[in-house]
Order: sequence, then structure tokens, then C-alpha cells
Amino acid sequence: MVKIFNFFIKHKSIAYKIFLIFLSSFIIVYLFPREGKFKYEFQKGKVWQYATYFAPFDFSILKSDKELNDDKQNILESFNPYYRIDNTIKTKVLEDYNTKTIEYFSDLKNEKLYDSLFLYGKSILEDIYNYGVISSNELKPDINQIFLIDDNIEIPISIEQLFDPASLFSYLSKKIKLKPYIRYKESFNDLFFDLIVPNVFYDEKFNLEAQKSLLDQISLSRGVIRKGELIIAQGEVVDDEQINILNSLRMEFLTREVDSSSSNSIVFGYSILMFLIFFLLIMFLNKYRLDIYNDNRKLTFIFFNILLMVVLSTIILKYNPKFIYAVPICITPLVIKVFFDTRLALFIHLIIVLSIGFIVPNSFEFIFLQMIAGIIATQSITQFYRRANIFIAVSQILLVYFLAYFSFSVIQEGNFKGLELIVVGLFILNGLFILFVLPLIYIYEKVFGLVSDVSLLELTDTNSPLLKELSDKAPGTFHHSLQVANLAEAAANEINANTLLIRVGALYHDIGKLKHPNYYTENLSGNKSVHEDLSPINSAKLIIDHVEDGVIIAKKNNLPERIIDFIKTHHGTSLVYYFYKKNEELKNDDYLKEDFQYPGPKPFSKETAILMMADSVEAASKSLKNPSAEQLEEFVNKIVSDKMNENQFDSSDITLKEIEIVKNILFKKLVNIYQLRIEYPE
Repeated sequence: MVKIFNFFIKHKSIAYKIFLIFLSSFIIVYLFPREGKFKYEFQKGKVWQYATYFAPFDFSILKSDKELNDDKQNILESFNPYYRIDNTIKTKVLEDYNTKTIEYFSDLKNEKLYDSLFLYGKSILEDIYNYGVISSNELKPDINQIFLIDDNIEIPISIEQLFDPASLFSYLSKKIKLKPYIRYKESFNDLFFDLIVPNVFYDEKFNLEAQKSLLDQISLSRGVIRKGELIIAQGEVVDDEQINILNSLRMEFLTREVDSSSSNSIVFGYSILMFLIFFLLIMFLNKYRLDIYNDNRKLTFIFFNILLMVVLSTIILKYNPKFIYAVPICITPLVIKVFFDTRLALFIHLIIVLSIGFIVPNSFEFIFLQMIAGIIATQSITQFYRRANIFIAVSQILLVYFLAYFSFSVIQEGNFKGLELIVVGLFILNGLFILFVLPLIYIYEKVFGLVSDVSLLELTDTNSPLLKELSDKAPGTFHHSLQVANLAEAAANEINANTLLIRVGALYHDIGKLKHPNYYTENLSGNKSVHEDLSPINSAKLIIDHVEDGVIIAKKNNLPERIIDFIKTHHGTSLVYYFYKKNEELKNDDYLKEDFQYPGPKPFSKETAILMMADSVEAASKSLKNPSAEQLEEFVNKIVSDKMNENQFDSSDITLKEIEIVKNILFKKLVNIYQLRIEYPE
């Protein structure tokens, strides 16, 4: 136990990486579902390519969305609404009748006749309020039968048994026409229309609850498939019924409770898969981004982003699988690209998509959609400090989502009927979430101490203290850096590399020369060089040291790691060729070739590769005296070819075609510097 503890203390960096892998795997596996996963992919109208499949257990056939909608529609169409009667209104009307009758029949002197009219009018009111009066705006169209709630008692009646304004007028006209009451028609009409008010009302809340109760009772299934029953034969075309059965079986797999041994096996399987994924990430960083591999802060940032997106997606899937398309998965590669590079951003995106693909329904469709969207996201933006580029990138991502979803729907359904507007809406919501990448980048800068394009833009100011010091103490180096920045930026622009990043990297790549500026020819004011009195190996060491000195100065001035990468890689592992050849001429065999090599690493991105070419060409061009255009072209080709022969670009993601484009731009820029005219063949 003590030995293990001492091992972890001695190898803290490795121990931390192991801790990150296990912690991340544990969190993700803990959130992953414990249920089994249906392992077959299928599409309507496509051939079942697997072996003949029999039901592994009893399960219910779930109704399709259309069947459920039809059931709901039938229930709603046959639903008899509920109306509530207010008996206090009837009581109030009858009370008012006693007093108002005297007003309307005040001219009547015959007491016996008055009593007769009074009793007749009261009987009419009793008949009218037998079931009740309803206003016209309370009537629902195409309703014949209703339930009348009277003191919590449901009474089924016909809607015609209630009086509405039209039937009330007809009923009163008919009643008052009888002798001897017709003589008092106007008085009765005025009296009744003054007294009668509706006392039956539509109870909207109660009706909604009643409808919900009925809809909740709808059976979600329409039959049972028994264990061992044939579901589909190999080579058979998947039709609508089989699609429904297979979807029902897949849902049963997701919801079916598994025993503890099966659950443990599932957890074990997920654990191995997640461990492999994170182990591959560590291997990738160790091979291609050693600076990140050795920096626990950056490593933590990368693992945090992966965890954040996988955990968020897992939670959304548990709530509603359809909402997975609203999760802004493409925001992560955008963030990674801002702080690191395109290759790493795409690799991280691949890891996230594969991790979520274990548990998402229709995993192939999901992985395909997210991968092409991620490729577009990582390739579309090179300058994040321009806000318009974010909107352009989001538009491109949404277009890819729409086209891919449309294509899948047509393939699966054979028509456009499978398109769901809710999914389109979720894609739009996804795009809106991606727009939050800018504030997210700002937060990450503050929390993890990283740098974005906005921060890089601030570093281009040549009046910054460090560049001002370089201009004062090493004016030749400062001028060289400006020239390299212009050359590299022009080349980067042609191959869609990050022009802002490469410009800042070029401005600061030689700040190590601040320590001993007089060791470098561009800063010499006289003809004598300090190297005349030094041995080749000592001179080479002094020249090589400007890389390490530059890293120290950069860290002291809090320059971002992305800029320090340019300082480390602008010479790669190339030779200090002049002093190496001078040592050979002296036939000094005490030193190896490696003693005259820069420590590296080699360039590992397009930007660092471009800077190496621009720096080498610009520095070497100082030795040219009145060159012709042909000589310049041959000169550029030789410098870049030498770097390629030394395998300096093997670790970068720059292509041969892009290298040719860079060479062409460097040549054209040198032609402009030397003010040459290129003669084109007639």
C-alpha cells in the first residue's frame, strides 16, 4: 500500500490523468440507463439484414401515433360536455317576480284576475327553470347531449331541454297567446325579459379534467406478442406493422426492469467503453498535443467540456429523447477550437458524439447528424473575434441539420410525411443555444486562464510593453517579426488558417532574443560579430537558447500558451545549419549532430507550420543581393523543401497542396519586397 502511495506521489501527473479518466467514466456510467439496449437498427421499406428474429419475451404492441391520435379524436368527438346549474338564480328570479308583477300590472283593479295572472306567470317561470336557461355564447356547436350538474348530481339531458334566447322567445309567445292572457301579452313579455337570466353555465375547468381523465384511460397497446413468436424473417422488407412491433420491442428493452446481475453487467460494459474512449483521448493528446497532455489545467478543461455535454445530453434523454436535438453539442468543438486547434476540436466532438451514441435512440442517425454538423462547426470559423462569423457558423450548422434530417426522413418513409415540425423547432433552439458560445468563452477564459481571439487581438498592439521593449532593445528582430507576421498572415489567409493567431505568434516568436540581442546579425550595428570569438558549438548553443529564453520571457509576461507554442515550434527540431557546417569544416568530432539541433517540438498545427516557413524564408532572404524573380522562386522552394525533408511538418495538419499555396504567397510577397517585376510568357 505504501509503495502504491509513493508511486502516485512520485508520478503525480500520471496519477491525475488516471483520476480524471476514472472520475469521468464513473460520472457518465452512473447517469447512463441501466436498462438493456435494443441492438438492431431498422428502417421502414428497408430489408431486415439480420438473422430471423423471434420475440425474446412477451411484450405488448404499442399503438402508433396515428392510432393514438385517432383514439383521442374519437373520445373528444363523443364527449358530452358538463354544464353547471346555479339554483340561487332561480330563487332570486322567483323572489323578484313577486315584487315586479305588481309594477307591470299596476293598472289591473280586478284582484281575482290579478291572482290568476300572477299564478299563470309563476307557472311559466317554474317551467322555464325546470332545467334552466342558457345564454347563446355558452352553447357549444354540434352538441346534442350534455351532463347537467345540479348540487353535485350529474343529470344527462338533451341540450334542447334547456332554454336559450331563441327557444325562450318561442315558448313565451306560445304561452301568452292563450286566452285570457293574450290581452296582457306586452306586459308579460316585458316582465319576463326583465326577470329571466341564464342559470346554466359551461364548466370549462371540470370539462378539461373530465377530458383528461378519459384520455388517460386510452390503452397504449393493442395486442400482445408472445415469447418465441416470429417478428421478422431475414431478407424481409420492414413494413408499417413490423416497424410498430419493433419499436414496441425497443421501448420494452428500455423500460424493462433487469435483475441485479444484468444491471451490473450493463454497468461493467459501459465502464469499459467509457474507459477506452478517455484512454484514447489521453493517447491522442500524448502523441499530437504534448503541451496539453503535460498541462493538468488544460486537461481538466477538456474533460470538463466532455463531461458537461454528455451529462446534459443524458439528463435530456431521460426527460424526453426527442429533445436531444435541442442540445447544443456543436458548441463544444467551437470552444475547443477557440482555445486550441481544429484537429483537437474535431476529435473531442467525435468522443462526445460516440459517448452519447451508446444510449440515444436511432444512434446511427444521431451520430451522422452530429458528426457532419461538428465538421461544419470546426471548419466554418477561423476568426471568432468577428461576431458575424458566429451567426454564419450557426446558419451553416442549422442548414446541415435540416438537410440531413430531411434526407433521413425521406429515406425512412419514402415521402415527406415523416417530417416533424417539432424536430425542426428543436434544431432552431439548438442554434440559439450555440450563440451563447461567446459569453461561454469569456467565462472559460476567467475560470481556466485560457485565451480567445478577443484576447489575441489585444496582443497585436505593437505599443504593448513587451513589443515596445523588443523594438527598443532589438530593432532588427522587431522589424524581422513584423515582416514575418505580414508574410505568415497573408499565407494563412489563403488556406483559411487562423490569421489573427498566426500574426500574434509571429510578433512574439523571437522575443527570446531580448536576453542577448547582439548575438543576432539583424541587431548588429557594426561589422564585428560576437560569434567570431566563439567556437561553433558555443555559438550554436547561444542561438538555440533564444527559444527557451523566449518561453521564459513569455511566461513571465503572462503570454497565452497558444502564443508560447509558436515560440517553441518556430524552429522545430531543425539544425543551426551555419555553425553545424562550420563545425564540420573544423573536423571537430567531439559533438554530435543533435548538439546543433533546436529542442522542438515540431509544428503541430497549420499556423505553427506556416510560421516556420515564413520565418525561415524571411530570415534567409536577407542574404540575397539583387535577386531575380526566378532566383527568388527557387530560393523559396529550396527553403520549404529543406524543412519538408527534415520532416518538420509531419505532426501538423497542413497538406501538400496548402504548402504549395503558402510557398506561392511567400514568393509573391518577396517579389513585392524586392520590387521585382514578374515576366509572364506571352
